[in-house]
Amino acid sequence: MSNIVAIVGRPNVGKSTLFNRLVESRQAIVEEMSGVTRDRIYGLGEWIGYKFSVIDTGGYVKGSEDIFEDEIRKQVEIAIDEANVILFVVDVTTGITDLDHAVANLLRGTKKKVFIVANKVDNTQRVGLSSEFWGLGVGDVFDVSATNGSGTGDLLDEIVKEFSSKEIENNEDLPRFAIVGKPNVGKSSLINALLNQNRNIVTPISGTTRDAVNTRYNAFGFDFVLIDTAGIRKKSKVHEDIEYYSVLRSVRTIESADVCIFMVDATEGIQKQDLNIFYICEKNHKGVVVLVNKWDLIEKDHKTTAAFEEKIRNQLAPFNDVPIVFTSALTKQRIHKALEEAMRVYHNRVKKISTSKLNEVMQEVIEFNPPPAIKGKYVTIKFVSQLPTHAPAFAFFCNLPQYIRDDYKRFLENKLRENFDFEGVPVRVFFRKK
Repeated sequence: MSNIVAIVGRPNVGKSTLFNRLVESRQAIVEEMSGVTRDRIYGLGEWIGYKFSVIDTGGYVKGSEDIFEDEIRKQVEIAIDEANVILFVVDVTTGITDLDHAVANLLRGTKKKVFIVANKVDNTQRVGLSSEFWGLGVGDVFDVSATNGSGTGDLLDEIVKEFSSKEIENNEDLPRFAIVGKPNVGKSSLINALLNQNRNIVTPISGTTRDAVNTRYNAFGFDFVLIDTAGIRKKSKVHEDIEYYSVLRSVRTIESADVCIFMVDATEGIQKQDLNIFYICEKNHKGVVVLVNKWDLIEKDHKTTAAFEEKIRNQLAPFNDVPIVFTSALTKQRIHKALEEAMRVYHNRVKKISTSKLNEVMQEVIEFNPPPAIKGKYVTIKFVSQLPTHAPAFAFFCNLPQYIRDDYKRFLENKLRENFDFEGVPVRVFFRKK
């Protein structure tokens, strides 16, 4: 991907607001306080036919002892290394600060094209206040208001001049795997283990990840988009506005994913909040792989694994036909097995079965186990076909669909799973008048 723009700067200068403006969405969380953005967040922008990737970063802080700010600093440095155009955002209402000088010193060591974005020029009284930023000596200065969009057109005109191609790598057709679970179950650690780099910030503090973070994974024969999400908490525990929007984005991420890698803490097992997350995945008809993380902390033998798996399946019933992988993001134990299962579930989810094959198998099942008669009325199922939906759904055409009982519906669903392998995928069964 050659067209990459990284947005950097000290905390609370409006980087995420500018990011949202460039990608024309509210993808990044914006709050009037520093330290809201932590990981690198990616989005897609387009200007006069040029498409480009935009990276939002956390505010750069030097010399801080705060655990998050040390990690944020690393994320900024990685983003600068990835990009070929850098937007150095400053605040005209405060002028040059020591932290601005620190960022400028960092950028002087790069050969990348740098533009200084003098943000918060929201009215005519602030025009001209940006002249002092030329003294930083790292690039041309542009007056911009990320809030209302003024000045961004001129900035974008100069940015696209640095691109050699109008196209960027297209990830839209790739499978999308969302890593979901409660806070602090190891979601970001798993992504970092898979990528062999600190792609996402990892600390022992729950709630570290606030935005949904997309990562292209193309290695070992796999090619898909991984999405790390903020841990979903109980509503009663969501106090900060920032955390509320993080949870909301996590739910939206599940809705846009193909397969959810549902992570569970082995030291805690499945609790009520885990089940709530699982039900969100099921309700949205997503493929699911259960990943029991931190398995290295469990004293175990073969019986322990079997008993743990049986308990999980009982808790997830009735949708318990899911692959379960015991892993450790810390030691990288079976992490690639989890990807294999996720890819298999993805193929199960998009699987299409011909009407002739469906009827050949299912009519024999129905003949040996017909729907029970109700009030002397007999249900005759004529044929079955798969519906053109994103997730497996089947229509059984019959004379009296209103007399089909739920237990017979589950029986047919189980037979579909048994004969056509829909492990990890919710299967919907409908009955229609024929």
